Amino acid sequence: MLPLLSSWACPVDQTRGRRFAETPAPTRTEHQRDRDRIVHSSAFRRLVYKTQVFVNHEGDLFRTRLTHSLEVAQLGRSIARPLGLNEDLVEAICLAHDLGHTPFGHAGQDALNTCMQGFGGFEHNLQSLRVVDTLEERYPQFDGLNLTFETREGILKHCSRANALRLEAQEPGGVAARFLTGHQTSLEGQLANLADAIAYNAHDVDDGVRSGLISVEQLQTVPLFAHFYAQTLADFPQLAQAATQRRLLYETIRRMLSEQVYDVIATTRQRIDQAGVHSVDDVRTCGQRLVSFSDGMQTQSQALKHFLFHQLYRHPQVMHTMDAAQQIVQELFAAYTQQPTMMKARYALRAQQAQSEAGVARVVADFVAGMTDRYAAKEHERLTGQRLLP
Repeated sequence: MLPLLSSWACPVDQTRGRRFAETPAPTRTEHQRDRDRIVHSSAFRRLVYKTQVFVNHEGDLFRTRLTHSLEVAQLGRSIARPLGLNEDLVEAICLAHDLGHTPFGHAGQDALNTCMQGFGGFEHNLQSLRVVDTLEERYPQFDGLNLTFETREGILKHCSRANALRLEAQEPGGVAARFLTGHQTSLEGQLANLADAIAYNAHDVDDGVRSGLISVEQLQTVPLFAHFYAQTLADFPQLAQAATQRRLLYETIRRMLSEQVYDVIATTRQRIDQAGVHSVDDVRTCGQRLVSFSDGMQTQSQALKHFLFHQLYRHPQVMHTMDAAQQIVQELFAAYTQQPTMMKARYALRAQQAQSEAGVARVVADFVAGMTDRYAAKEHERLTGQRLLP
């Protein structure tokens, strides 16, 4: 029995299809099938050893790209259901959104983008689409995972005009068309994007305090955190004791998350009503994003993001590790570009078959981007004799 969805949701039993036609599964919808393919992919498993903020060796309890993706999917489904959206599609997009991320988080991406200047650049969001369209090798009939249009569209959250033109030439009217026409993605795609932001703000607060790089005292300068911290203490004054500080932090974060979820649900309902949308096509052509925070919550969320950027992501200890990580990525890229045969056999073969310097560079970028943190560090040590990370 199919779930009852709102008229503006992507229908469970309809899709714009896959790039390669396949016989429908007898017991699963097409978007459930997408989700399952993502979970069973090699790229998904590698996320467990890819940095969120802290490199894997720095602690067993810090978030990784895998745990982050699971948290994004949980938040996405929690918001999708009361809005009558296609939960399985939301979950598939959320689980796949970071498949193209490099080792060492944004530092790795920045380093690889620098290496790829002159060859089309590198952007992890575009790489996620490349992973599901091309790089996964699981099926005899096609490269990639052959996901539905709706899932692929949601994965491609943003795209430069130059990249959109290139993708459009390869797939006319495809997942990049909206970046040229000014249309919007589905509500499910919009929701996955916002759930990502909600998740990393919350879990980076937790990991930041756990690491000792930011303190609860510092966080009390952030209005969104301070409000729920004070509220929690008022309801549970016994949590002020040193032995229960973790419970106090968890409850504060839980309330902060819940309020953001409720805010998105209420605001999105209001915006859908005001825009007068009644179908997926209306959503795409209405000229505005409909899944969003209220203005007040958007301001508070941005303030928290600003705090984390300056106090955590730019903390000297984090920057020291990320400097080493960038050196690893840059030197790996240089080594493989000069000697492609040092890559794994299938990448070495692709580099040999490349028709240009840019083609070789893209193969090297694919190889490096697919590495886990520890594999990249180990490979760098093997090739250079240097150990830059434990």
